[in-house]
Amino acid sequence: MRRRDFLQRTLALTVALTAPFQTSLKRGRLDEAAALVQKFVGAGRVSAAVLHVRQDSYTFHRAFGQAKTPDTIFLLASITKPMTAVGLMVLADRGELTLSDPVHKFIPEFTGGDRKLITIKHLLTHTSGLPDQLPENIELRRRYAPLEEFVDRTIKVPLLFKPGARVEYQSMGLLLAAEVAERITNTPFRQFLDETVFQPLGMTRTALGLGRFQIKDTVLSQADEADNLYGGGAEDTSGWNWNSQYWRDLGAPWGGAHSTGPDLAKLLQYFLDPDDRVLKKATVAAMRVNQNEGLNRPWGIGFELNAPPDGFGRACSPRTFGHSGATGTLAWADPETRLSCVILTTWPARVSRDILINPVSDLVSESAV
Repeated sequence: MRRRDFLQRTLALTVALTAPFQTSLKRGRLDEAAALVQKFVGAGRVSAAVLHVRQDSYTFHRAFGQAKTPDTIFLLASITKPMTAVGLMVLADRGELTLSDPVHKFIPEFTGGDRKLITIKHLLTHTSGLPDQLPENIELRRRYAPLEEFVDRTIKVPLLFKPGARVEYQSMGLLLAAEVAERITNTPFRQFLDETVFQPLGMTRTALGLGRFQIKDTVLSQADEADNLYGGGAEDTSGWNWNSQYWRDLGAPWGGAHSTGPDLAKLLQYFLDPDDRVLKKATVAAMRVNQNEGLNRPWGIGFELNAPPDGFGRACSPRTFGHSGATGTLAWADPETRLSCVILTTWPARVSRDILINPVSDLVSESAV
């Protein structure tokens, strides 16, 4: 090879390695998504929001309103559920439980009727027959009941259907899953998640409950627009609603985690590119695919899947997985396009889902088409 040719090829390779990463995403769609969020923030409908989009090494992120930076901490609500599921699967990979284990193996008092049929898998795939919320949910929150009391009530609550018969969204299943983990490890579940999931993934601004943070380190939810179940409505619920010290630090394993856009993107990226930091690769693969074959609704292990009526974005592939949250949050990743999207807002989903969250998600999904 002549010296000049060698130098030219070396220079070309150097430029290729040092040039900024060029994404195939349609930037216009992402700008439209950001503009839509800004429209609602500017109109005073949303007090704070973050949009964080990632495809491999390319990142598009914007912060709005009271969220001064993309690292602003939000209350996630039900995006907590797949985090809890990851914790249980850490124990499965260690051989300390299996998905087919009956729950009463770990919680002996969970007996009577069909309770003996409920397995760990039922808890993580919304097929246990347990209710979403307890009949006494508001009463318990009004008097600042600890999680132990929620567990006691859940152990005794009547089942809504025979375990495994159908899929019906249920937060109390995730509560019992966390209780199983605590009994196996003799460690508070929030500490277990931090040590086995958040720290290994570098999620330094994530906690179940408040962790090392204070409420002032987070943005407040627009709790007055929430469903009555969560503290909305006319009566004074400031002592137990989403913004209360009680709820923020309760550490509810079905909806009490705090995090940021970049941290959630790390979790999603791990499920696109798994290694041995947290789970086995086969376990990651199992969590992302339907575990409810033949039932009325597909679900992974902890993760929602991209299927009606809960699609993530109109251009997302059927393999897309993620979760939404009642506080006005959404996080998903599409293995086909390697695109992940995190939308965090303070505007409750009952109001924002159809006019903000879903349209923004649609635009982001179309950026990869």
